[in-house]
Amino acid sequence: MEYQEIERSIIKKFRKKLWCRFARSIDEYQLVQDGDKIAVCISGGKDSFILAKLFQELKRHGRIDFELEFIVMNPGYNKENLEQIRKNLELLNIPAVIFESNIFDVVDDYGGNSPCYLCARMRRGALYSKAQELGCNKIALGHHFNDVIETIMLNILYAGEYKAMMPKLKSENFPGMELIRPMYYVKEEDIIAWAKYNNLKFINCACKLTSRTDIEGKRKEIKKLIEELKKINENVDINILRSSQNINLDSIIGYKINKEKINFLDKY
Repeated sequence: MEYQEIERSIIKKFRKKLWCRFARSIDEYQLVQDGDKIAVCISGGKDSFILAKLFQELKRHGRIDFELEFIVMNPGYNKENLEQIRKNLELLNIPAVIFESNIFDVVDDYGGNSPCYLCARMRRGALYSKAQELGCNKIALGHHFNDVIETIMLNILYAGEYKAMMPKLKSENFPGMELIRPMYYVKEEDIIAWAKYNNLKFINCACKLTSRTDIEGKRKEIKKLIEELKKINENVDINILRSSQNINLDSIIGYKINKEKINFLDKY
């Protein structure tokens, strides 16, 4: 299938579920402004590739004056996965910069039994560094609606705190840099449907270290829990996200702001 047909499917068949929800996130959270230069980070999975195509579509619309860079970090993928990424970049007409890192090896040596945290921090730092080198002021990641609500539930059930995945964040270690998540309202099932419709094949998690941690197992548990709850109430997933937008501080026993812990008794 030619890339033009794949692009048409985004704004025709999947317009409401992909393009419109992407555009809503951009507008509602003011993720892209005139003068931005955005590094779209491609991991090789379906989420980051649809993110890249959506950004190309946004650029074509010309409503916002911004620039794009597409970057692929190779943290130590095997030959087959890296070749699949290259094929998809060519197939989808995405001009990406591929740069090398040795993150998998470092995490293998120093990650212990919980490698995911170290890996995520190192990946984020490498992406920020490359984006800054290319003159970008923002990096865009492919987290979607399901990632957002699953993270909220993971934090409640396993960390004992209410903490959301934010649509944008200012970097603490790279001044002037920002992270944005423009697929905040895009559902995973619609990304999967788009990929199947266009007969596209993407790599899944290519990390050789995930067997050391049960983070992915916990995320699968949460995903299954939400699916079961949706059988009772089809709006459960939407309500999980809305809960992060409608917090009533008058009914909260304690919360943190600017790393300071506040108890309701402080203002009782």
